Amino acid sequence: MPEKVVIIGSGPAGWTAAIYASRAALEPLVFEGAVTEQNRLDGTLPLGQLALTTEVENFPGFPAGNLESYLDDSLDKDRRLAMAPHEKEGVSGPELMELMRQQAINFGTRVVTDDIVDVNFDGRPFQLTASSGETVEAHTVIIATGARANYLGLPSEEAYKNRGVSACAVCDGALPRFRNQPLIVVGGGDSAVEEADYLSKFASRVYMIHRRDELRASKIMAQRAMDNEKIEIVWNHTLVEVLGNDEKGVTGVRLQSTVDEAQQTQDASGVFLAIGHTPNTNFLKGKLEMNEKGYLVWTTPARTFTSVEGVFAAGDVADDYYRQAVTAAGTGCMAALDAERYLGAQGI
Repeated sequence: MPEKVVIIGSGPAGWTAAIYASRAALEPLVFEGAVTEQNRLDGTLPLGQLALTTEVENFPGFPAGNLESYLDDSLDKDRRLAMAPHEKEGVSGPELMELMRQQAINFGTRVVTDDIVDVNFDGRPFQLTASSGETVEAHTVIIATGARANYLGLPSEEAYKNRGVSACAVCDGALPRFRNQPLIVVGGGDSAVEEADYLSKFASRVYMIHRRDELRASKIMAQRAMDNEKIEIVWNHTLVEVLGNDEKGVTGVRLQSTVDEAQQTQDASGVFLAIGHTPNTNFLKGKLEMNEKGYLVWTTPARTFTSVEGVFAAGDVADDYYRQAVTAAGTGCMAALDAERYLGAQGI
């Protein structure tokens, strides 16, 4: 018998959709993704991007405090033991995602730790194929596979992720380690300017590293960067190495000129990559409408409808603008409600 709702993805959007769908007695099935080396390298492990972060200070309902006893009481013992301890500035990304996951399970959500690698939306019910070869039929599908930040691929960059290397200024920029410290932003587009401008509220100075002699950002955004006294643009350079140590994490960067062989170093406590995101939509093989960046398109304003009736999109996979946990969770709620009403209209 076909599933009423299958949810693909396990970030804030996926688990929120599961919570709402399960409370609506839709008995959702979540494919949370597989734990594989390739998924680790791609940044697509279960629990989404938040599982790769440390403190989360801006998700409502989790002020700084000691959550240890609550986590011990709420989560499965084996999963709790696998979670790395951290300094308690608030809830950590993995903790928040584990709590969402557990909440969905408490309401009856079923979870499969596997990837969906192919979909068939041509007929009804829809057919989904997992990497194990298992096939599942579904009356509705919620796609919540998120988007992964683009990185340069440097070994030193990987070594200092979550210890000074980040791809989200709004998520991490206000953390104590970055306050009143020099910071690096890599990129030259509108997103890079936005990141640098935001970080300038906390940093002592922000160095924008750009490989050319002119920003790709729009004129108004480029002017904003040049007008900000705390932002310095380092033209015609690329980042070739993140410098640091085990005690402090990131301590600086090594830069390579793009016009000659010269290199230079710059002290910094943080490196923020602003070179774009890639939505996790390869498995769809173009079977849903996407924008020029590859993000799924909502075909109806303020609804999570995609180009195929009965298929809904939630979270960063359909959001190239906000990309925040709280907005992803909100659209996960919307997708579950949209699926419930669709099923009701179909008499299912």
